[in-house]
Amino acid sequence: MILSRRGLLAATTASALAPAPGGKRPLRTGFERLAADGYAPLHGARVGVVTNPTGVTRDLRHIVDVLHADERVRLVAVFGPEHGFRGTAQAGGSEGKYDDPATGLPVYDTYQKSGKELAEIFTASGADTVVFDIQDVGARFYTYIWTLYDCMEAAALAGKRFVVLDRPNPVTGRAAQGPVLHEEFASFVGRRPIAQAHGMTVTELARLFNGEFLKRPVELATVRMSGWRRTDFHDASGLPWVPPSPNMPTPDTALVYSGTCLFEGTNLSEGRGTTRPFELLGAEGIDRKWAAALERLALPGVHFREAYFAPTFSKFQGKTIGGVQLHVHDRAAYDPVRTGVALLVTAKRVWSGFAWRPDHWIDRLTGSARVRTMIDAGADTDAVVGAWADELAAFRAVRRRYLSYT
Repeated sequence: MILSRRGLLAATTASALAPAPGGKRPLRTGFERLAADGYAPLHGARVGVVTNPTGVTRDLRHIVDVLHADERVRLVAVFGPEHGFRGTAQAGGSEGKYDDPATGLPVYDTYQKSGKELAEIFTASGADTVVFDIQDVGARFYTYIWTLYDCMEAAALAGKRFVVLDRPNPVTGRAAQGPVLHEEFASFVGRRPIAQAHGMTVTELARLFNGEFLKRPVELATVRMSGWRRTDFHDASGLPWVPPSPNMPTPDTALVYSGTCLFEGTNLSEGRGTTRPFELLGAEGIDRKWAAALERLALPGVHFREAYFAPTFSKFQGKTIGGVQLHVHDRAAYDPVRTGVALLVTAKRVWSGFAWRPDHWIDRLTGSARVRTMIDAGADTDAVVGAWADELAAFRAVRRRYLSYT
């Protein structure tokens, strides 16, 4: 059967509203609620969409294809973040500008573009309303939230409306954890002072950015989810998992990422080039002592297995190295940021070859020089974690004003 444009919308809406097994109404994403409302906020607008492979419906059709097929939406452009609209580029890359073969729409590259340059791209696209729909993973250094920030800032400069469609934080929205960025360490892995694990959704972040950080607030609309609770992990959503980036293959990766991504700032492998990135960590010369030392800490919710692996790319490409694999057995008890610090502290103590990246990338990831200098001085995990308590409490107080879900 071939569906008309209107029939395609009806199928999309029906899919979004269908009850889950057992009769429980499922979570509805921002896009699903937008579709159920007949795309009313987009009527009469020339629309551009900032998205990537995660911008899909419950039955895995891309929202660009759905919007392009609907006669009530005038879709004129697509904007791709890091890794690109179709997600083919590795870390630190994008797909450039091209015409999408499926729809014929121009696809513009936003990666590492901001301010006036990005505002000019929005103007050249002909869009008057920019829609954002990308799955985040809850960590400050995951760049999509800074694509959100940069696009909001550019839309304000260009006089565009900005609409953010919400999706779940896959690692819950229970609480913010970790150090807060110091402004002098701002970069594309952290533009503004938020916690390392922010515990927010993208619409909540958009409201925070607009209310606290943008010098020129954008004309902002947000479309919330229904059916999401702050304690929900990804598997409670009933939504399919589409890898948001090439090294984020599963929700398990997202669960550990806000802690183990810190190993990007060291000479150890963070597991890129394996099937379990950010769950496998290691280097040449590391043996079972690391896993044993970590197990003695009895960190809540996680065990550490002695592991050996050979990355197919990135650090130690083609070499067999030793290290650990994280196995989270109690997600509610697990603290990824504290665990990440404990991993760094023990790695430095058991392996004489431990070193920070010469460019001190760890400072960009943690948001200041404090974690690096404290570990170098011999501080233990409790001391490092305790050092950010006051700034985290202050951020939590600000964050609380922008939370939309219970």
